[in-house]
Amino acid sequence: MAWLDALAEEEPPEPENPLGTVVTGNLDPDMHVGAKELVRKALKKAGFKTVDLGGGVSPDDFVSKTKEVNADVIAVSINLYMAKDNLPDLSSALEAGGLKDKVIFMIGGSAVKQEDADEIGALYGKSKQEAVDLLLKAIEERK
Repeated sequence: MAWLDALAEEEPPEPENPLGTVVTGNLDPDMHVGAKELVRKALKKAGFKTVDLGGGVSPDDFVSKTKEVNADVIAVSINLYMAKDNLPDLSSALEAGGLKDKVIFMIGGSAVKQEDADEIGALYGKSKQEAVDLLLKAIEERK
């Protein structure tokens, strides 16, 4: 039950000089936030500022919050196949909001695979460490 211990970890401090801002959340109707929390804390420990939208987040809410906080990254957790069905809507909302080429888009969770990420032009992290590593590399490539 290492994942349960990880969830109980203390909240990491805000980074003094963040590497970037990441908006996190679970795509509607997914309310299973445990895995998202593990990734969010790992990203925060790695030096990213995180803005958490919680569970059941609509595509429009991802877009509006990303614009509001001028985020560099959107990291979406998808643990229900019903939420996976909303990925095309999220991708379309990002494009309509002018964010598709401006932010790094990352997905992960038990209901998605690399092929799903490829279809919508997103990065795919299958673990919290892989998510951190991919994001660090993507941020470095954007400099």
